[in-house]
Amino acid sequence: MQNWLNWFKRGQSVSISKLPSFEDISELRGKKVLLRAGLNVPVKDGKVAEFFRIEQALPTIKYLQAEGAKVIVIGHIGRAPEESLEPVYEVLRDSVGAKWGGELSSQTALLAEGLGEGEVLLLENVRRDPREVKGDDSLSAELADLAEVYINDAFADSHRDHSSIVGIPKYLPSYFGASFIKEYTALSSALEPTKPSLFVIGGAKFETKMPLIEKFSSRYTQVFIGGALVNDVFKARGLPVGKSLTSDIDLTKSDILTKSNIILPVDVITSSPSGRRTVKPEEVREDEMIMDVGPATIEMLSPYITSASTILWNGPLGNFEQGFVDGTEGLAKSIARSQANSIVGGGDTVASINGLHLDDDFSFLSTAGGAMLTFLETGTLPAIEAVLKR
Repeated sequence: MQNWLNWFKRGQSVSISKLPSFEDISELRGKKVLLRAGLNVPVKDGKVAEFFRIEQALPTIKYLQAEGAKVIVIGHIGRAPEESLEPVYEVLRDSVGAKWGGELSSQTALLAEGLGEGEVLLLENVRRDPREVKGDDSLSAELADLAEVYINDAFADSHRDHSSIVGIPKYLPSYFGASFIKEYTALSSALEPTKPSLFVIGGAKFETKMPLIEKFSSRYTQVFIGGALVNDVFKARGLPVGKSLTSDIDLTKSDILTKSNIILPVDVITSSPSGRRTVKPEEVREDEMIMDVGPATIEMLSPYITSASTILWNGPLGNFEQGFVDGTEGLAKSIARSQANSIVGGGDTVASINGLHLDDDFSFLSTAGGAMLTFLETGTLPAIEAVLKR
C-alpha cells in the first residue's frame, strides 16, 4: 500500500488541502465505496488499445483494496450509448481481480452487497442509461444506494453536469481519488507559472479557446498558437488560408492580433490535390489546406522551450486524423529535452508522447482534454463544486 501512497504524494502542494481526499476516509474496511473512474479509453477489435487512463485509475483502486473496501466502479466509454466497458473489465480483471456487474438493475445491489473485503465490481457504461447525460437525480440516487461513500477519480469527465459526476455527492459523503488530486494539483500550479513560461495551445474551435488564450497571454511570458486555431489568426491578419479549417469567429478587432508575446508559426505544411508543401504562411495557395506547422516553427520555438521554467501544452499542432503528426512530435521531443516543469493535456497530444515513449520526460501528463481547459479557464469544475457544496 505504501507504494501507492508514495505515488500520490509526489509533487503534493498546499492546493491539495482544498479538496476532500480519499485518504480522509477514516475507516474503509468492509465499507462499500462507489468509485467514479475515468475509463474512456480507445478500443480496437474489442480490445483496449491505449491504457493511459486505466493506469491512472489503478492507484486509487489498489489503495481501496488494501484498506479492505468493497469497491463498485462506474464509468463511461465512447460517445455512443451502446459502447461497452467489457474490454476495460478484461484489463481490470487481470490487474485487480475485478468482477463484471453488467448494467444497473435490481440485481446490482445484491452483487455489491455480496462483495468481500478488497473485491472490485465494475458496472457497465453508465451512459447506457439516458438519465446520465441529462443529469437526472433519480439515477444519482440509484447509484448512491449501492454504497456508503463516493469517490470521484474521473477528472477528465468532471466538467460535465452528469448524474454520476455532480448528482451523487448530494446523497453520499464524497471525496476525490489520487488521480483527480494529482490533476488538480498540477493544473493549479499551471495557473501561476514560474517564469519565464510558455503556453502552447493547439487543436481547433477558436471560439471555445479564446478566453483561455486571452487569460494566459497575461500570465505566461510567451503564448504559441498552433493547430487549426492559428488559421483564424492568419485570416484576421489578412494572410491566405486557402481551404483550411476556420472557426465562425471574427478576430480582426481582437487584442490577440497585437499582443507582442503571442507567437505564431513561421512555416506550415499544406495539403492539396497536388500534394504536400512546406511554405511560409503568406505563400498558402487557394486550393491548399494548412494541416500542420513546419520544421522551422519547431526550431523557432526551441530557445523559448530551453529557457522556460514552466511549459503548459494542450492540443496537437497538426491534423492527427489525417496523419499530420510531425509538428506535434517535434514539439514533444523538444519539450522532453528541457528542464521545465512541463504539463501536457489533450488526447492526441498525450497519445503522441506515449507513442514516442517520452512519458517519463514530462512533469505531468493529464488524462483530460475539455476538463483541463475548463479548469484552466475557471479554476474549478462542476464536480469540485458539487463536492465542496456538500
